[in-house]
Amino acid sequence: MTAPQTRPTYDCADPDERLSGLAAAARAVRTGQLVVLPTDTVYGIGCDAFSGEAVRGLLAAKNRGPDMPVPVLVGSWTTIDGLVTHVPASARALIEAFWPGAVSIVLPHAPSLAWDLGSTRGTVMLRMPLHPVALELLREIGPMAVSSANVSGQAPAANVEDASRQLGDSVAVYLDGGPSGEPIASTIVDLTGFQIRILREGEVTAEQIAETLGEPVARDS
Repeated sequence: MTAPQTRPTYDCADPDERLSGLAAAARAVRTGQLVVLPTDTVYGIGCDAFSGEAVRGLLAAKNRGPDMPVPVLVGSWTTIDGLVTHVPASARALIEAFWPGAVSIVLPHAPSLAWDLGSTRGTVMLRMPLHPVALELLREIGPMAVSSANVSGQAPAANVEDASRQLGDSVAVYLDGGPSGEPIASTIVDLTGFQIRILREGEVTAEQIAETLGEPVARDS
């Protein structure tokens, strides 16, 4: 039996509810609370990327430790410039080819940033999602720490009901974007070393990454 939903849920297929929901989500994020939002892969649970307390709350809601750092979603190509120490040509090529979309890029983060995303070892994983609701919220709020909307060990949420059933009152606002597509994870490309590495192969193949960059890439087992 599905647990009753106790937090506001906004149907983003309705224009008025979408506006209200985005405003409520923006207020929640700005005050350090958690929101659930649709993305182009699965539903995500997100918060202000620059609030260490909010990120700790996100990890607690998922029952997950800091050993698995939280990725950061951005709403535009240019946002990345203020978040990393340097944007190499390889990152620019991937951004132009696959953003918004299912490629996550790992780069050294700017040391001046006051954030705590977990045990990142000086890096950050960045992605621009291909979903209008997510992009609207990101462009209003700025970078958000976003992880899959599920409790650790359970299946990622493919709709807002799944997310609500797992996360309940730990989330302040739920944005309902309808069912997600196939729950295929993003491809993670690590650009922090001498060799480009595919940490996880998802919707975009290693062959597509290598063809875009014009050089071979290594795949983690």
